[in-house]
Amino acid sequence: MTNARFPLDALGIARGFARGEFTARDMVEDTFSRIEAGDRHVNAFTALTVQRAFNDADRLDAMRAKGEPLPPLAAVPFAAKNLFDIAGVTTIAGSRILADNAPATADATLVRRMRDAGAIVVGALNMDEFAYGFTTENHHAGPCRNPHDLSRTAGGSSGGSAAAVAAGFVPLTLGTDTNGSVRVPSSLCGVFGVKPTYGRLSRHGTFPFVASIDHMGAFARNIDDLAAAYDALQWIDERDPACSARAIEPVSGIERKRALRVARLGGYFDDNASEEARAVSIEAARALAADDTVDFPDAAAARGAAFLISAAEGGQLHLPTLRSRYDEHDPLSRDRLIAGALAPAAWVLHAHRVRAIVRKRVLELFERYDILIAPATPVVAPHIGDEFMDVNGQRLAVRPNLGVLTQPVSCIGLPVVAVPMRTASGLPIAVQVITPPWREDLAFDAARRIEEAQLAWCPPPPSFASAESVQ
Repeated sequence: MTNARFPLDALGIARGFARGEFTARDMVEDTFSRIEAGDRHVNAFTALTVQRAFNDADRLDAMRAKGEPLPPLAAVPFAAKNLFDIAGVTTIAGSRILADNAPATADATLVRRMRDAGAIVVGALNMDEFAYGFTTENHHAGPCRNPHDLSRTAGGSSGGSAAAVAAGFVPLTLGTDTNGSVRVPSSLCGVFGVKPTYGRLSRHGTFPFVASIDHMGAFARNIDDLAAAYDALQWIDERDPACSARAIEPVSGIERKRALRVARLGGYFDDNASEEARAVSIEAARALAADDTVDFPDAAAARGAAFLISAAEGGQLHLPTLRSRYDEHDPLSRDRLIAGALAPAAWVLHAHRVRAIVRKRVLELFERYDILIAPATPVVAPHIGDEFMDVNGQRLAVRPNLGVLTQPVSCIGLPVVAVPMRTASGLPIAVQVITPPWREDLAFDAARRIEEAQLAWCPPPPSFASAESVQ
């Protein structure tokens, strides 16, 4: 499946290109060849930007030929969830309703930031409609399949983003995370993911879901690649009010700080995790010398608030088309959006009050700890079409409950790095490395320590030569 001539990792590609080992055009040709061979099985991509990619490759090849300084991610292919504007591509956000819109005339801020860093966009990626889901079983584009077992879900809503990295199509992708949409697919596909602090990365040029909780994020195969992408994405952007007041704080190449104060989250996070999920969180915490197990204050209340706010804000956003084009909405989400649109304002206001109370209590917990460790998903990847899963003897619906461990964290805007680990079943589950607001440096430090302890596990990309029977 992979060509030994080209590295799989982003920084390896950038170094190889800078040394003249291959051209950017060769890299792009190889990328599209791999996508053509494998994506008919995975279904990660919804659009390819072939001519643009070759134009950008030729520009980078000309820069190198002239001896001009090269940007840090020069010649690195990447792709973006199809709710990011990509100039020349219609931003569909996983929905048939937006499919007739005109193509975007400019890139989203984060797509532009990646291009400014030398990365080459090769396409747009599959997702749950309007980012409302955890399985990327898209009613219109078809399900995105887990590259490591094509009968299983890739997770969602950024399923295509995680699957494209896991399959070895591209080393970096962009996604979004409102209730767990980076961390859930990171966990199920076995790749690294980052959901920074709310407001750290610009949302300009992306189709919204829940303005008060929407986060931008990224995926990679290792922590150094993820750090390089995260650093490239940081930008003070006045066009996003939430992203206009923070300094840019790089995490690549920073010196290791003092010993980290680490605790593992128990209680709610143990009760809603399978034995495999608990085991990886215990193993990661042990690698970080964590002696304490603590409770995340009011985790269930935070999750309930996230559910209500998401449904209400999302429902109001889509109410006009729910009224006029009901049958064109994905049946997996449309009734939930309608219910959310009908939620009394007093309920939504109370949910925001709960968020504020939980945030205050969790910040007090961070007075004692730098890092909190928890599983990212309750189980390994369910099979596509599964409606229920067993978690500690509880029979839970799959689609709403794959985010049971991520929603309390994103509800209050905390930064998280998802680190994939191997389970006894041979499938991955990620741990969440959670830190105080604006301390992504600590999350990357701890994730790197887990990786250095050889506990992080990003499975090698599969061969799709024998996958013909799975359609």
